[in-house]
Amino acid sequence: MPESILVTARLPAGALQILRDAGEVHVAEAPLDPDALREQARGRSAIVCLLTDRIDADLLDAAGSSLRIVANVAVGFDNIDRDAARERGVIVTNTSGVLTEAVAQFTWALLLTVTRRVAEGDRLVRRGAWTGWAFDLLPGMELTGKLLGIVGAGRIGRAVAVKAPAFGMRVVFATRSAKEQVDGHPVISLDELLVSADVVSLHLPLTPDTRHLINRRTLARMRRSAFLINTSRGALVDEDALIWALEERLIAGAALDVYANEPDVPPGLLALEHVVLAPHIGSATRETRAAMAELAARNVAAVLQGQPPFTPV
Repeated sequence: MPESILVTARLPAGALQILRDAGEVHVAEAPLDPDALREQARGRSAIVCLLTDRIDADLLDAAGSSLRIVANVAVGFDNIDRDAARERGVIVTNTSGVLTEAVAQFTWALLLTVTRRVAEGDRLVRRGAWTGWAFDLLPGMELTGKLLGIVGAGRIGRAVAVKAPAFGMRVVFATRSAKEQVDGHPVISLDELLVSADVVSLHLPLTPDTRHLINRRTLARMRRSAFLINTSRGALVDEDALIWALEERLIAGAALDVYANEPDVPPGLLALEHVVLAPHIGSATRETRAAMAELAARNVAAVLQGQPPFTPV
């Protein structure tokens, strides 16, 4: 009997062909709610899922002993109960490495958009409120000579740092490691970074230790002229605290691609002009999404053929 593979969303043809060469592929035609996902998981050898799919102990039990791998088409994996998977002998993989450049580039897109008030200007023009050139219209912050504080020294954070010299920015890192430098850039404490950086960019996984890392206390430590960028995980930021800090003008602005309860965005953020809000598209280039899907498929094919996965969690 061929291996049975559940794919929870439509993927590019190249990825599906890799999976079809490894087994019988069942692609969900529409997003699956938790009950439907559990039902569809029964008897599968592999599940290829997205970060919006919750893979918990109940689902793993529903899948049964035939399930050998859950391949997440994402770098993050907080949607998967890894302890439950480990207890049941199920391998979990992600798509680390292939989306580094796409997310790093998008981080800079958000950084430039919020510091130069591009989104505010776009809304001004679209609503017909622009009356012509003015000397004091939407002044932003120039990047040359400013300090970029990167929280987290993984692949994406380091790729963001590589691009900083092109804009004349200096870089510091805050990381949990004992390193004194990352790629030649100083490593300082998070508190030192918050009080000194002109832009704070988050590049961390979501863990119990990092949840609400950015809160009222840490936001109050930031400079009033500083900007916050988040392309990692929404729950790194206490959104109520961020709304408070923005309303009180404790920071100059924020640019977010991720939110704590997607797709819900707090109304308080929607009401603020000095916030750029993107719909979780940091890795959304055609090239990267295809590479992510193909890596997940290769992980599945390897495991079903008795080989180790390429990117295990």
